Amino acid sequence: MTIIISLIVFGILVLFHEFGHFIVAKKSGVKVHEFAIGMGPKIYGFKGEETEYTIRALPLGGYVKMEGEDEVSDDPRSFNNKNVFQKISIIFAGPLMNFVLAILLFTLMSMYQGVPSTTIKNTINNLPAQEVGIKPGDKIVKIDNIEIKSWDDVRKTINASKSKNINMEIVRDGKIIKYEIAPKEKNGRMMVGIQPKYEKSIVLSLKYAVNQTIFLLDQMINFLGKAITGNVSSEQVAGPVGIINVVGQAAKAGFVYVINFAAVISINLGLFNLLPVPALDGGRIVFLLIELIRGKKIDPEKEGTIHFIGLVALMLLMIFVTYKDITRIIK
Repeated sequence: MTIIISLIVFGILVLFHEFGHFIVAKKSGVKVHEFAIGMGPKIYGFKGEETEYTIRALPLGGYVKMEGEDEVSDDPRSFNNKNVFQKISIIFAGPLMNFVLAILLFTLMSMYQGVPSTTIKNTINNLPAQEVGIKPGDKIVKIDNIEIKSWDDVRKTINASKSKNINMEIVRDGKIIKYEIAPKEKNGRMMVGIQPKYEKSIVLSLKYAVNQTIFLLDQMINFLGKAITGNVSSEQVAGPVGIINVVGQAAKAGFVYVINFAAVISINLGLFNLLPVPALDGGRIVFLLIELIRGKKIDPEKEGTIHFIGLVALMLLMIFVTYKDITRIIK
């Protein structure tokens, strides 16, 4: 069951990513030979008016095969005969669709379980909020004179306190009450011991989904920065096997957790593909920007060779990460 759920999750993520490339390529007039989900030998496929749609054996990605993408082509509908901005839009559309998918999934999840509001549902025993007199039903309006509009504002403002006392304004029975609270650190985060009340609304759900996507994207960019500077260990990185293991744990916890995890992985996939590495979408965009600056096209076959080398390097990295995943799981 874990494998089936994982394949469904991976399949949806890849489908959205490749559909982004596909639909913008079609709108730009590029001839698309194949739309593939998975890599390796073909399991199933059918021919459309122009494009072959296939499912392949290895669920590790997918691709959209366009005329003239990695080879010289004189076809007026080839990728390499489009202008730079059209080509960048085609490449960027893949990662963009992963961010769109994350927003859709977070919206679906929050419509089902509600959106955390600025109204307090519970206070936690032996933590600062309860000790100073904050009660369930209180609505947070300001922290350190910063207007609070969402639960994300509460979380960010408290976490930014860095152990310093904060001044919290709440509304109770129509009256504003002020409290001074000393947050406590737990698992690297500052907290005062409050839990939000959840509200259900399409507008609130969509707003929450956008904010959550931006928040997680920011966290992932910070993580990448730490990884580049060597401040992240290999134990904090997971590949397909590690992800399948986490999907299994999420599935045991419930369907909502699977949706949440799929949204997080979708953001991760979109950001990873934007890295300026050959074979990734970000690497291809770098070549296009160089072409724009030079005012001259780069030889598609030479560029294709560089992307192939990048792909081999990524596969070797994947093997290493997979090995680390397996050793972690069997310990």
